[in-house]
Amino acid sequence: MPCRKDYVKESKDPHEVVACITEKFEKDVSIDIFREQKAGIKNETQFYEVWLTITRERFLELIDQLFEFDFLHFHITSGNDDGDVVTLYYHFSLFRVAEQGKRLGMTVGVAVPKEDLVMPSLFDRIPGIEYSEREIREMLGVDFDGLPNKALVFLPEDWDQTIKPWRRDETGPGPEVVRELS
Repeated sequence: MPCRKDYVKESKDPHEVVACITEKFEKDVSIDIFREQKAGIKNETQFYEVWLTITRERFLELIDQLFEFDFLHFHITSGNDDGDVVTLYYHFSLFRVAEQGKRLGMTVGVAVPKEDLVMPSLFDRIPGIEYSEREIREMLGVDFDGLPNKALVFLPEDWDQTIKPWRRDETGPGPEVVRELS
């Protein structure tokens, strides 16, 4: 199904949304998980869940496409040190894309190479993302191009910013900065 302008504002079917994304982004996107979450006595669908991976180069284009379907409700950004890359996961919900009273949960994964740890900021599209991007910046070392405030959120002001607490490589904390809490 093509991503026509008249389609994106009218569709209520998560399957069509996923088909539209797959068609538009072709080899630059992979759908990792797409399922209905059922529960209750009648085992009815409560919500839909999609996990997808997109290339960094087409990330903003995908976000803009998701805004075409519905207002994109941002939850949080999480991340992981996966060896040569830091993988970021952006967690969103779309509410008008599913049946009445249901939602489509979208998790968008992006692999950011460690030799170029820069992502475009979503701050100009979703101002509420500021603290999440700042947290990822200080904990994993990913810089967000366009993020106006890059001050630390959780770490003390005198923290050695070359140490990234969530990293598993040489930039991660050594034993000298880790203390036992017992």
